[in-house]
Amino acid sequence: MLFTFLFFIAPTGKLADFHITVFDPADFAQTPIEPRDHSRLMEIDRNTGAIQHGHFYNLCDILRKGDLLVMNDSRVLPARLYGEKMENGTFIEFLLLEQKGDKIWEIICRPGKKAKVGTKFTFGNGRLTAEVLEVKEDGNRIVQFFCEGNFYTALEDVGQMPLPPYIKEKLQDKERYQTVYSKELGSAAAPTAGLHFTKEMLKQLQEKGVDQAYVTLHVGLGTFRPVKEENVLEHKMHSEHYMLPAETVRKIQETKANGGRVIAVGTTTCRTLEAVATMNNGKLVESDGYTDIFIYPGYTFKVLDGLITNFHLPESTLIMLVSAFLGYEKTMHAYEVAVQEQYRFFSFGDAMCILPE
Repeated sequence: MLFTFLFFIAPTGKLADFHITVFDPADFAQTPIEPRDHSRLMEIDRNTGAIQHGHFYNLCDILRKGDLLVMNDSRVLPARLYGEKMENGTFIEFLLLEQKGDKIWEIICRPGKKAKVGTKFTFGNGRLTAEVLEVKEDGNRIVQFFCEGNFYTALEDVGQMPLPPYIKEKLQDKERYQTVYSKELGSAAAPTAGLHFTKEMLKQLQEKGVDQAYVTLHVGLGTFRPVKEENVLEHKMHSEHYMLPAETVRKIQETKANGGRVIAVGTTTCRTLEAVATMNNGKLVESDGYTDIFIYPGYTFKVLDGLITNFHLPESTLIMLVSAFLGYEKTMHAYEVAVQEQYRFFSFGDAMCILPE
């Protein structure tokens, strides 16, 4: 059985310009490749669109001494909770989105009609309990959690990884939905481009002279939602919290000054760097704040020379970002080749590396 999706990343910003690509369900990666760096890698020349095929570990040969990898060190929360209503034991599912205060979170829940203001729920045989404080206009809830001891310890005990809905296989190891360099807890979804790296590979790159630096952007589910507006410029991105350390700013400036290439690992890293540069007249400065930057074809990049990313869902802002960086026609061609060559798609899928030669 084949599924048909519409790719509509239009140079004009209109949904009327679209591209059709046909996927087989087998293209939806259900489980991560082992080892991590044995996923496939499509290398794309940003200037010409020329494509070469290899594996992710080939990145050690592709990157040059003096290049800089910038990575998102956000760590995914085990943000999916299954529990029951205290009053009568009926089922409830919570998905944590964003912290609003001390043990206060904005969440998505289902079934929503069970979660009225004042309703109380229990998770993990009482390890965590929660009370609904507010129902927002979009249907999300603001809830107060209660537990003995540290909230994140309790969440680790009872929560599950918030895998995308197209992944049906149960994840055996929670760490496989974390990057090996994840540190700052707070994401509702993984920055998946970084899932391909191993600690050994990062060490090899460092020994070659490929430096590494970090940003933090806590990924929200809004990043992955499809654009529904006929005019893509009317789409509103959800705001996400980011941190850009002074050390990363320094490394980027030094790399640029020495003729090296600044390569973002993932669209979240890209959005962090470009958001800060956009807010500061093209310059990077140490920053801590929120961004809802929407990068689509026509955007002028201010920081990036290269981008490592996965193959994304159609009708998402992520594929628009890739089209902005690589170019619409070259992106569409790359996706057509990926389908023909049976690359694995989405969170646990294969990767592309876009670099100027």
